[in-house]
Parts: sequence; structure tokens; C-alpha cells
Amino acid sequence: MRATVIRGVGDVHTTDVPDPVIHEPTDALVRISLAAVCGSDLWPYRGQEKFSPGDRMGHEWLGVVENVGREVTRIRPGDLVLAPFAFSDGTCERCRDDVQSSCVRGGFWGGSNQGGQAEAVRVPFADATLVAVRTDAADDSLLRRLLPLTDVMSTGHHACVLAGVRPGQSVAVIGDGAVGLCAVLAARRVGAERIFAIGRHPDRLRLARSFGATDTLDADDPATVPELIDSTNGGVSSVAECAGTQSALDLALALTRPGGTIGSVGVPNGVHTVDLYRFFRSNIALRAGVAPVRRYLEPLVADVLSDALDPSPVFTAEVLLEDVATAYQRMDRREVIKALVRT
Repeated sequence: MRATVIRGVGDVHTTDVPDPVIHEPTDALVRISLAAVCGSDLWPYRGQEKFSPGDRMGHEWLGVVENVGREVTRIRPGDLVLAPFAFSDGTCERCRDDVQSSCVRGGFWGGSNQGGQAEAVRVPFADATLVAVRTDAADDSLLRRLLPLTDVMSTGHHACVLAGVRPGQSVAVIGDGAVGLCAVLAARRVGAERIFAIGRHPDRLRLARSFGATDTLDADDPATVPELIDSTNGGVSSVAECAGTQSALDLALALTRPGGTIGSVGVPNGVHTVDLYRFFRSNIALRAGVAPVRRYLEPLVADVLSDALDPSPVFTAEVLLEDVATAYQRMDRREVIKALVRT
């Protein structure tokens, strides 16, 4: 089959790899229908994260089950399924605590594991990992709306969970990538009254408006902090930090009112300083972590199926699997928010 691998910095391509086969009785084989390129895929692509030449790429995908191991009972051949970006056994203490991304026997798609930017994939712990979407209306539009749930929509939701966003509150979302835009959607879904979207790209901030942002601000404008502080009478009680940079964390801290909470889900890159005294002095909480996507999938799927949630506009380009290198190039140049990959 064909799959995406990374050979070196700036060198991602599609190549032939062995077809996946069932190794364990808890496995499933899934034929991938749609995949995506994630902003975090760009870290190894740019040489900012370690990788081994030949590592597989892609952790966002959905598809149709082709075969299952003899111990798989919940998932059936023919099911349309979503997979979180991390697979998990569903039985360990961490899974029972709903932190499936820290499963002791689990792992993440890509790298030395099979990747989602491919024609097919072997899924360990299929019953615990996969979510079946059983509907008679599984057209292309629905698949596009479901795909972001595998990572960016669930991660944006996780940012709001960590930040303690509640109905009627004001919340600031830092970052105008796919995760930040989905955090705007998540804040609206929770019922936040005022949603500040803060980023650097006017086209993305316009999309944030359509997703529910009530205010958009330029992250680089010196007037942004005093403007928000003044308009909220002292800052917001919740900040969703969705960029993972030093400047984003510093900005989050500057915007949070005493007693507030920052939920940080941006993959940290180049963050070297945390102003612990400022957190201490103002009783500000910092909660950060990898989204346990499996924990959130069922309710988010239900909202998509009921037409209450549509994160698909984060896809601003579409490529075939054979042309996936183009998607990486365009995302790296900030020409595309997120690229959808058709297999």
C-alpha cells in the first residue's frame, strides 16, 4: 500500500510500504477514507522535533473497517470509524481515569507506529480506541465534519475544559491555527458569552468570527493587552492557549484576571520561562496537557450528527495522498490552515 514517510528535514513523500495485517486478536484493519496534515506534523518537517528517516506520518484519520481480530466485539467490518490521535487499551488505570493519551500500553499514530496519512492502518486495541459512526447519511460532507474530531476539535475542546470555560463567561483564545479556531467553536459550544480570538492572520480571524468569536485582536499589537483588560474590567477568567510558544504563554498570563485559569494545549516549542511568581501572586492556575481525545469523541460526534457542530471550514486545501508533500509545503508557508488528504 501507499503511505507517507519523512526522509529528512523538508522531505516528506508517499511510498510503498507493507500492507497492514492483524497481529493481535484485539486488532482491526481499517481502510482510510480521509486523513489530514496537522500543525504538529510540521515540527519534524521543519527539523524542530526529532525523527528517524522513514518514520510514518499522520495521526488524524477516519475510515471503514475491513477486518477485525477474534477478540474484537464492539467494532464490526463495514463500520465507519474515527480514531483519536492516540490508541489506548481502555483497561489500564490511566484509561479508567479518562486520560487515554497516557495509556501505559498505548501510543500515537506515526513515527515508529503506523501513520494515518496512508491507504490503510492496523489499529491496536480496536474496541477501546475506535468510535463507530453508524448512520445512513455518511456522505462526503459528513466525513469532512467528523475528521477534525480526531484531533484539532477535541484538542480545542480540551483547552476549554482545562481553562474551566463556563456559560456566560468571557474567554480568550490565543492562536489562529486549526486548534485555536476549534477552541473558539468549543467555547461557543460551552456557552461562553464573549470570545476573544487572538492571532496574526486576518483571514483566519475572519473565520474565527464565523465560528463564534465576538472580538478579534492582533497578537502582535501592543494595544491588544490593555484593550482586552479594559473591556473586561481586569482580564478574562479563562484563556485557551493553543500555540505552544513562549510569546503565547506570556500573552495568556497577561490577559488572565487574578483567580483565572489558563488551559494550554499548544505543543510546547521554545518555551523556556514560566513566570511562576506572577502565577503565584495572582492565584492564576496553569493547566496543560495532551488532549485525551477518546474521552470526548462520543459527545462531539453526536453534535456533528445533529448539525450542532461543524469544524470542517478549518480545511482550506485538499490533496490526494500522492500529493501530500504539497500540503506540507503550503502549510509550512502559512498558505493553508489545514490540509485534507484523500486516499
